[in-house]
Amino acid sequence: MIGPLNANHLTFLAQGALWTVVLSVVAFLGGGLLGFMIALGRVSSSRVLRRALAVYVQLVQGTPLLVIMFVTYFGLPAIGLKVSPLMAAGASLTIYVGAYLGEIWRGCIESVPRPQWEAAECLALSRTQRMFKVILPQAVRIATPPTVGFMVQIIKNTSLASVVGFVELARSGQIINNSIFEPFAIYLVIAGIYFALCYPISLWSRKLERRVSFAPKRTVAVS
Repeated sequence: MIGPLNANHLTFLAQGALWTVVLSVVAFLGGGLLGFMIALGRVSSSRVLRRALAVYVQLVQGTPLLVIMFVTYFGLPAIGLKVSPLMAAGASLTIYVGAYLGEIWRGCIESVPRPQWEAAECLALSRTQRMFKVILPQAVRIATPPTVGFMVQIIKNTSLASVVGFVELARSGQIINNSIFEPFAIYLVIAGIYFALCYPISLWSRKLERRVSFAPKRTVAVS
C-alpha cells in the first residue's frame, strides 16, 4: 500500500522550493543586468541600436517561455554546446526577464519629466552624465514598484523549468505524486509554498507603489 505524504516528502518539497528561489535569483540578476543594458540601448541616440533592441524585445515577448527553454536545452547541444538543466533554465529565464525588465525600465526612464532632461542639458553635462547623475536616480524611484512586482512573475515562471529536467518546486511535487499518487494534498502544499514566496513580495510592491506615488497630497484648509 502506498503511504501518505510524510516528512521526507515535505523535505524534498522544501529542497525544491530552495532551488526555485535560487533559480529566481539567477534569473533576476542575469535578467536585470541584461534588462539594464536593453533599457539604456532603447533610449540611446543610435537609431540602429534602438530598432535592433526593439526587435529583440518583440521577439522574446512574442515567444512563450516554454519554447525558449526548449530551444536552449535541445537546440544548443545540436550546435555542440552541452548545457545542464540549471544552465538552460537560467539562460532562458535571463533572456525572458531581460526583455521584460528592459521595457519596464525604458518606460520608467522616459517617464522622467521632460524639464529634468532639459535642465540637465542646461548644465552642459554630457549624455552619459545626464543619464547617470540626473535621469537614472529619478527613474529608479519610479521603477522600483513594478520591478518588485515582476519578481512574483519570475518565481511563478520557474515552474516551467521542469520541462528541461530541472528539479524545482513544481517538479519535486510531480516526482512525489508519481510515487504516492496524492495529487490533491501534494499540489495543495505546493500552492501554499508558492503563496508564501510570492505574497510578501506582492505586499512589498504595493507598499513601494504607495510610497513613491507622484500623486499630490491633499491639503486641508484651516479656517
